[in-house]
Amino acid sequence: MTSTPHHPDLRSQLETMSTEAFRPELAEIDRMATLDIARLMNGEDATVAAAVAARLPEIAAAVDAVAARMSRGGRLVYAGAGTAGRLGVLDASECPPTFNTEPGQVVGLIAGGPSAMVTSVEGAEDSAGLARADLDALGLTADDTVVGVSASGRTPYAIGAVEHARALGALTVGLACNAGSALAAAAEHGIEVVTGPELITGSTRLKAGTAQKLVLNMLSTITMIRLGKTYGNLMVDVRASNEKLRARSRRIVALATGAGDEEIERALAATDGEVKHAILALLADVDGPTAARLLADSDGHLRAALAAAKG
Repeated sequence: MTSTPHHPDLRSQLETMSTEAFRPELAEIDRMATLDIARLMNGEDATVAAAVAARLPEIAAAVDAVAARMSRGGRLVYAGAGTAGRLGVLDASECPPTFNTEPGQVVGLIAGGPSAMVTSVEGAEDSAGLARADLDALGLTADDTVVGVSASGRTPYAIGAVEHARALGALTVGLACNAGSALAAAAEHGIEVVTGPELITGSTRLKAGTAQKLVLNMLSTITMIRLGKTYGNLMVDVRASNEKLRARSRRIVALATGAGDEEIERALAATDGEVKHAILALLADVDGPTAARLLADSDGHLRAALAAAKG
């Protein structure tokens, strides 16, 4: 594995970043009562949503651009190191059960590979070349989106991923927690959620990590809403892979249609357990194959399929 040479000015770089700032007023935190530390930490966490709120126009613009690419068959790829990488993998892994996305439609890349999810892989975050290799292994196209995630906004792996993706014509988003970051500058859509100094100096798994989780939730969830993966606020593309999700599927059909239990069971049986198809079959009074055809013609958008069925 190749890595970028050590930068002698890295320490001075870190000293200019708000996420790395030392807070002298908290220097005696270890002597405080546990409840007081918890209150202090909770107060810090309460500031994160406001920091995200300040960047909502940029987040919305990124979502619309991502949705446009994904509607053409593109993929959403997160790339980051450490906590940022883990959060991307987490968000990607939750899309198939929540939105019935295809395997590989939403991908999380973490510097150092899957083992870095549970153990630190030394030096991986410093390699832009590693990011390029990870993206090349995916066969990136111009319809794909790469979201580089880094609290500092200077992580070579995240910046390398964005630069390589942009050179290939893919859409790029840079999510950082410092103003004036190299990552946001490298991306077509730069999102800088400035969360400020951490309770524990430089521990960006705290406020910065929370901010990243909130933004990634928005990117994937609102993109999926735009792609027709929901009907209102119902998860109509949920994949019923266990008993809890099968029960949720029946409840979603009930909420969407008002149908009784026996009708719901018949509709789900006629549509191979596909919630969206079952709802359409009930609301439009069509059989399973017709529901499937109407949805295919409407690119999976249930509202559009309903309108088509009602002529």
